[in-house]
Amino acid sequence: MVKLSLWLSRFCKHLCTSAASGKRAFPVAAQKIIQAAIATGEKCHRAQVRLIVEPALPLGALIEKISSRERARELFAHHRIWDTEENVGILIYINLADRKVEIITDRSVGRVLHANDWYAVCQTMTSGFALGNFCDSAVDGIKLMNDLLLQHFPSQGSSSNELSNKPLIL
Repeated sequence: MVKLSLWLSRFCKHLCTSAASGKRAFPVAAQKIIQAAIATGEKCHRAQVRLIVEPALPLGALIEKISSRERARELFAHHRIWDTEENVGILIYINLADRKVEIITDRSVGRVLHANDWYAVCQTMTSGFALGNFCDSAVDGIKLMNDLLLQHFPSQGSSSNELSNKPLIL
């Protein structure tokens, strides 16, 4: 009975969270600031970062009881974030209805940095999101992530931008 209650609660949260919620949390001005933070980091390290915000899961994913982590992995594959020259793609996935941030990394990054390395990044974002501070919290998390990546993947001169730095709001 408890599982059903939790599932119904989650189901209702997702049904009540609209695309407009994503636009309110991350308006165009905030997206530009986040895009600049990603671009700045990519000048210092070799990783390629993509940020995707999904206000709520699609109905089919809810019915199938897909977790935010599973959805992030789907989007990582769908948007070909794994398809970078050095296997250094990173997805920052934000699910507003679940109030979750998931980070999925490609092989090269995953071999060096592990889940506990990303915990502070996710915590920085979610604690700020809880206060309604979406833009600054996302930028603070990205800066923290950039510091981690700089330690292990410093820039080696000019590199191409293989993934769009512009946040994607689904």
